[in-house]
Amino acid sequence: MIATVIIAAVACLAMILSILFFPKLRLGRLRLDTYWLITLLGALLLLCTGLADPAAVGGELIANTAVNPVKILVLFISMTVLSVFLDELGFFRFLASVALRRAQGGQVRLFLILYLLVSVLTVFTSNDVIILSFTPFICYFAKNAGISPIPYLAAEFVAANTWSMALVIGNPTNIYLATGAGIDFISYLKVMALPTVLAGAVAFLALFLVYRRHLKAPISAEAEPERIADRPLLIVGIAHLGVCTLLLAIGSYIDLAMWAVSLGAVISLFLFVTAISLYRLIRAKRAGSKRGRFAPELVACLKRAPWQLVPFILSMFVMIVALGEVGVTEKIAALLGDRAPIPAYGAVSFLASNLVNNIPMSVLFERVIPAGSAITEAAVFATVIGSNIGAFLTPIGALAGIMFSSILTKHDLRFGYVDFLKLGVTVAIPTICAALLGLYIVL
Repeated sequence: MIATVIIAAVACLAMILSILFFPKLRLGRLRLDTYWLITLLGALLLLCTGLADPAAVGGELIANTAVNPVKILVLFISMTVLSVFLDELGFFRFLASVALRRAQGGQVRLFLILYLLVSVLTVFTSNDVIILSFTPFICYFAKNAGISPIPYLAAEFVAANTWSMALVIGNPTNIYLATGAGIDFISYLKVMALPTVLAGAVAFLALFLVYRRHLKAPISAEAEPERIADRPLLIVGIAHLGVCTLLLAIGSYIDLAMWAVSLGAVISLFLFVTAISLYRLIRAKRAGSKRGRFAPELVACLKRAPWQLVPFILSMFVMIVALGEVGVTEKIAALLGDRAPIPAYGAVSFLASNLVNNIPMSVLFERVIPAGSAITEAAVFATVIGSNIGAFLTPIGALAGIMFSSILTKHDLRFGYVDFLKLGVTVAIPTICAALLGLYIVL
């Protein structure tokens, strides 16, 4: 038991240190994220030493259960690909440009519009996609407009990681925890709608109070207009995301697995786009034109998909299986107890997300939460809230924070650990309190 706990703890600690101090490993032209390499080494060490039973791990990876990590990875990566496709067509930049032009020179109005836009888009896509899409745009716009980007970057990050609670597809932690407890799309939404709205309102108010002085300066420039270059493909992309979301909502009533729905939507999207691209290439060739490439958006989707999640989640899954075999998960469950599951699981998951990252925390807590108990539902939703809002307490709370910090570094902007912690104390704490209060009201 001791050896298993030590290896898992050292791997998690090394992962945190790598995120803070050496996030990338350079091998010639190849640059790799170190966080998943470290967890992969930890998992391999447990397997090679026999501290994690390969047969037990393999059995769970092929098990026909809702919490199978392979199915969850398929679901999240598929939904990300659908959203990235729209981003490659300029859809999110177009919406951001329209919103910024309507701000009419006032930063307060701009701040509100940006927060609302990010919130709505996050609900139907995911926090990671929004952060990847909007962060560079905000950096460029703020520089051209002569205003500080910090209030808008903070608003974007907080909105994306608050409103991602609304639907089960908004965050991989939602997917893992909800599917593990057998909670379907509609049942999840019924419970999480009020906590998300309360949390979103409190988060905006807290953000405005923190950054109100920054928002008094006038905007000296307008956003450059963005155009959708390929409307037919945009219609195809929006249609696939819309139909996929609808099928996810009704899937539990017609016996459709969420991972199968999302994977089917991606396959259909690729077939549609491939057919359209081939048709265009044939027409161009007949017309004697040498212009045109075959479906560059699909190539970009494959490049931008979060493939690093695969070794990361599978590695953490191996560690959690190993810890479960030596009784660690049962001991954590005993410490949390069953008297006050909402504050207990909400607060502990909120803090634990910033010790081991919210995805490993969710993998662990899915096994900690007692199945079929009177507190199961309350504990699951409280942990969902902690995993989402814990993302903006420190930069290691979520993969979104890691990506966010990496993008800002490329733009010569610093939003370090202390800045995150200030944001966490002033915004995350009242936000999680509002969300847990909403959960109390619903349950």
